[in-house]
Amino acid sequence: MPKAAEEPLIWKTSTYTNSGSCVEWARPATGVLVRDTKARECGTVPVSAPAWQGFVDWAKQQAT
Repeated sequence: MPKAAEEPLIWKTSTYTNSGSCVEWARPATGVLVRDTKARECGTVPVSAPAWQGFVDWAKQQAT
């Protein structure tokens, strides 16, 4: 059976980003992918969903 085509990734940046030094993230079928906005062609870093959520929770605490 042929494999279904994967949906294109939707890359997002933080709404708090106000500099040129940031990362983008996307959510494939499992986990999260992270990449550098200045070097998109250099690849991505896979992160588990629980690890990403922990990072997001930590970042929110730092912003307050």
